[in-house]
Amino acid sequence: MPKLKTHTGAKKRFKLTKTGKVKRAKAFKSHILNKKTSKRKRNLRQGTYADASNVKTLKLLMPGK
Repeated sequence: MPKLKTHTGAKKRFKLTKTGKVKRAKAFKSHILNKKTSKRKRNLRQGTYADASNVKTLKLLMPGK
């Protein structure tokens, strides 16, 4: 069997926690920030977890983690 390679895009965007959850950053924080309120931008800073429906796929993309 050949080695399984980690998907580099997934590696940069997601982290696996010890309990098996997938951590991610929130979207819509990179540009066009003028029209977004301070409260909205502040809430976008906080990380969150990937949806349960995507976790299986994300773990397949990162086999070495």
